[in-house]
This record gives sequence, C-alpha cells and structure tokens, in this order.
Amino acid sequence: MRKMELREAEIIRDKDEMRRWSRRMRSQGKTIGLVPTMGYLHQGHISLIKEAHKHTDLIVVSIYVNPGQFAPSEDLSTYPSDFHGDLQKLMAVPGGVDAVFHPHNLYDYGSVGGGGGRSGDCDVREEGKGVISCLEERGFGHETWVRVERLEKSMCGKSRPVFFRGVATIVSKLFNIVEPDAAVFGKKDYQQWRIISRMVRDLDFAIKVIGSEIVRDADGLAMSSRNVHLSPEEREKALSINRSLSRAKFAAEKGQTNCRELRDLVIQAIEEAGGRIDYAEIVEQESLEAVEEIRNPVVFCVAARFGKVRLLDNMEIHA
Repeated sequence: MRKMELREAEIIRDKDEMRRWSRRMRSQGKTIGLVPTMGYLHQGHISLIKEAHKHTDLIVVSIYVNPGQFAPSEDLSTYPSDFHGDLQKLMAVPGGVDAVFHPHNLYDYGSVGGGGGRSGDCDVREEGKGVISCLEERGFGHETWVRVERLEKSMCGKSRPVFFRGVATIVSKLFNIVEPDAAVFGKKDYQQWRIISRMVRDLDFAIKVIGSEIVRDADGLAMSSRNVHLSPEEREKALSINRSLSRAKFAAEKGQTNCRELRDLVIQAIEEAGGRIDYAEIVEQESLEAVEEIRNPVVFCVAARFGKVRLLDNMEIHA
C-alpha cells in the first residue's frame, strides 16, 4: 500500500532525464503508469491519476500543451495554463505522484527553427491539400507523424483534420520517453481513447491503455479545462448536452433504437439552448462506425459550441 501523504513530485523537464528516471525505477522492479495531460488540471484529471494507482507502483503525469494537434485557427494561444496550481493539486492526490514530466518543447531537435513549446496565434495556410498544424506553421522541421487512418476520419476528425495525427504522434513520443507499463486516458475524449488503443495494438507498444469514466461537475457538465472560458450563461445552456444525452440513453434503454430519432432529440435540445452542433453521432463502441439501429453496444458522441468554447460529451448505451 502507498502511504497517504502530501509530498512533492520530482519535476523533470528534459526527455533524456525522464527516460533515465523511468529506466532506473524499472530496474528496481517498479511498474510505471503515465497520465498524459495538457495541464490546467481538474478533478477529471485527478480521477485518471487515482485510476492509474490501481494498476502500477509509480505514477508519472505529463503536462505539455502540444502544438502538433492544433490547427492555426484553433485555441493554442489561449489554452489555459497554471503549472504552479497543477503542482499543488498533484501534491494533494491520495497516494501522490512520483514524477511530473513538464518539457519545454518536445519538437526541439537542436536545429534552426526549434522554438518554444507554445506559440501565439499563427496564420492559416495550406500545405498540399490539407491544413497544417501550428507546429508546421512555426517551422520546427518535424516530419514524422503517426496516423490511425480509419478511426481518425469521423466525428472530431472531420472538423479538426490535424488533431488526431498530432495526438497519436505526441502520445507515441511520450510512450517512447517515459516507457510506461500502463497509460490512462479519459473517456470524455472517447474517439481519442479508441485511437490510442488501436495505435498501441497496431504498433505493438507493450503498454496497457486504460479508459477512465467521465467525471462531471455537480450540475452534470463533463469536466474540461476549457470550461473556464464559459460565461455563467453559456455554462447553464451547455447543460443541454448532458441532459439531452441522458434522455436519449433512457429512451434507447426503453426500446427506442432508431438512431435518427435519437440524434434529432439531442440536436434539437442543444440548438434550442443556443448551441451550435459540430456533430452528434451514434457509433459502435470499438469501430466507431455510425449505426442506424441500436443492436449492439454503442456510444452517443456529441461536440457542440457554446460561445467560443467547443465541448465534448458522450454516453455509452447498452440497449
């Protein structure tokens, strides 16, 4: 049993130092769990750490805002950050955190153009047929990308075409640096969790990927670092996402299996509350393929905007 005490984690900023730390711990017979985050931690992140404690001896939390998953038109420059506050929250986690990996820039290879870890606004431009990421916009020289080609195309992949290749690539880099035995991802980002799971399977990473359940505030809103940008009025309106998903799940479990009717129920509720739908899809849980009738376990995934904030939520349905 780990001692229930407040203690500071070791802060590691250099990737070679992080790798040496992990190998030293593993040489002592310890297992390592990784919780990748972009910081501005909330209780949803803390729940991932608590889940990791169930599976490994030691816990590493990475805090890194990854420019490779943001398009130039997205909110990289305004993504919230509070590293000191994050450390205070990590100290209070029961069982503690053993190391915090907080690199400045994981794309700096010591060549010209290897700038800082985050950027300000960058202008939209295109490379070939696709919109590039902020990483390429800033000329880092990074050329290698990991893609999970089919799973990344739907839902978030339609409106954020560079997002999942950026996520898969940075997670691969973190896996190679930290060398964990297990990694925990929140199921709020359901498509991301499935993509990482498929990447680990296909590329033979010796890592157990664990999906942790969504954590909600008392009013039902799924916890997200971006929630801080919601005004009180927008937050109240955003509750329509969870409420309509709950009604759809209840209807499905009572025998309503027509996906179009269930989708219409959710879309109407969110739009009437003032939200702008990015997508509302009912998909098979592993393949993420859209279904017309619920015959097997599915997940109802929604992305919607309230004000300038894009929110994700989902509910698994076992009708």
